[in-house]
Amino acid sequence: MVGGSTKESCFGLVVAAVFIVTVTTSFGAAGQEKETPAKPLPTVTVMPVVSKDIQPSISFTGRVEAIDKVTLRARVDGFLEQRRFSEGQDVKAGDLLYVMEKGQYEAALAQAQGAVESEQAALELANIEVGRLNTLIAKNAAPKAQLDVATAKQKESKARLSQLLAALDKAKLDLGYTDIRAPIAGRIGRSQYSIGNFVGPSSDALATIVSQDPIYVTFSVSQREILAVREKLGSAGKLGDNVNAAIVLVQLADGKQYPEPGKVNFVDVTVDQGTDTVPVRATFPNSDRILIDGQLVNVIVESGTTKTMLLVPQSAIQMDQAGPYALVVDKSNKIEVRRIEPGQVQGADLAVTKGLAAGEMVVTEGVQKVRPGQVVEPVVVKSGS
Repeated sequence: MVGGSTKESCFGLVVAAVFIVTVTTSFGAAGQEKETPAKPLPTVTVMPVVSKDIQPSISFTGRVEAIDKVTLRARVDGFLEQRRFSEGQDVKAGDLLYVMEKGQYEAALAQAQGAVESEQAALELANIEVGRLNTLIAKNAAPKAQLDVATAKQKESKARLSQLLAALDKAKLDLGYTDIRAPIAGRIGRSQYSIGNFVGPSSDALATIVSQDPIYVTFSVSQREILAVREKLGSAGKLGDNVNAAIVLVQLADGKQYPEPGKVNFVDVTVDQGTDTVPVRATFPNSDRILIDGQLVNVIVESGTTKTMLLVPQSAIQMDQAGPYALVVDKSNKIEVRRIEPGQVQGADLAVTKGLAAGEMVVTEGVQKVRPGQVVEPVVVKSGS
């Protein structure tokens, strides 16, 4: 009996201990649940919709073209003796660029000059003979047949002299062609031939000169884009009669804008049937030689009048199957979806023509962690920060 009583006592102690541990754990867990803080609101970065006066514009892809571009060629056969320029340098109209061997052409010129002088002497003698016979015939001292022969020789001599004078002119031209000069002002490219090479009219171009300042930028405008230009730019942007009112800007490959604006100076009178586009050309100053012939650029055509537009950062614009939209934080800090109609791009911003109002806060960062109707903690960043 004593042993049984002892076992029962031990069992009771174990049960009591388990009960105490269970109760303590339960109370401890309950205490922890009471101390757990509320889940923080998601933080999003917002920026205000701003209203600005901007110039309506439309973009095209364009290419830089030199106003004048000349390939230098040899017009006579001969060896190159001198090259009087450095590749890539600016040259003026009339500058001496290449010198070819002159010996054979100087000799040909001297020979032609001698033939002319000889024939001039022969013609002078023929003139004297005709004059003398005219005098004798007037006195009935010579037959008229002699005068006819002398007159024929005089005409023959005049004809030979004309031929020899033409040959003399050609000899002078050939000698002049041995000095190859710049026909225009511009920058000269790489020389295709070295000194000592034999060149002639059948050879490839010696070098190319490209005018630099001013310079053209050409771009093609489709029929649809023409309508868009007229709608966005108004009457000032009509291609044709009022093109001078439009301002043409160029954006370079690095994204920077060319500092000098251009002016449209030509709109083609026919449409390219292969591409259904109208070629348009603008003139730009290029004193710093930034624009290079053949360069691909982005062309932005602006009207001369400003228009008030709403601008939002491009990072605030999202896209789904229904189209573009932005997330707006309302006065209660709740997320609201706004469908928008985008306009033209203005640097890092986008013009919005419908769907937003000035001063409203649009989400620019944190879009992926919020949903419509959710309360958020907005962090306002000013536009341009």
